[in-house]
Amino acid sequence: MPRAVREQQMLDAAVLTFARRGYRAASMDEIAELAGVSKPLVYLYLNSKDDLFSTVIRRESESLVAAVRAAVEPGESADRKLWNGLRGFFAYAAEHREGWAVLHQQARTHGEPFAREVAVVRGEIVAFVTELLGAAAKEAGCVGELADREVAGLAHALVGAAESLAEWVNCLSEEGTSGELTHPSAKDSAATMMNVVWAGLGRMMGGERWAPSGLAGQGSRSGVGG
Repeated sequence: MPRAVREQQMLDAAVLTFARRGYRAASMDEIAELAGVSKPLVYLYLNSKDDLFSTVIRRESESLVAAVRAAVEPGESADRKLWNGLRGFFAYAAEHREGWAVLHQQARTHGEPFAREVAVVRGEIVAFVTELLGAAAKEAGCVGELADREVAGLAHALVGAAESLAEWVNCLSEEGTSGELTHPSAKDSAATMMNVVWAGLGRMMGGERWAPSGLAGQGSRSGVGG
């Protein structure tokens, strides 16, 4: 069997083991057994357990970014691009639950360098979302320092909310649902985010601003750019 194929089998086994057992409890013996190879071969191909975990993080991170980017079609309107990007994100989290668990639960809780590697891929997604929201603001004629700052902040908030929603949906899948609570699809989750973010962005572009009671009007500006 070609080395590249054998290595992917080991990484697949590592993803399952890390997701189910956790980084600390996962053993190289278990990973080797699941992959159908000897433990010395795992060390030969992928070095230490730390190196193996880092390789898994990089592979799953690249898959997540690729899924989001592949879902967005060039030439679409800004809202369709964001909608499809969100659908790609939630579809990845639902279809690759072990990989999502490694990125969202395991890698972030074990310090450097793992948390930093996850932060890098998150930064790529935030930058992509910022680009989409920035294009929408520009199309609406909202430019300037305020527009840039608000778009950047909204992009960070959107990615954080999407991560939290994906985690909740996956927890529903694991625990099962009961009563009237139904399991949201990737399309449902994307629609939830669009209803919150896009509707709010549209009002901002129209010059509306929320202000605490008694301060209404003090923060009012015309458009996102002021």
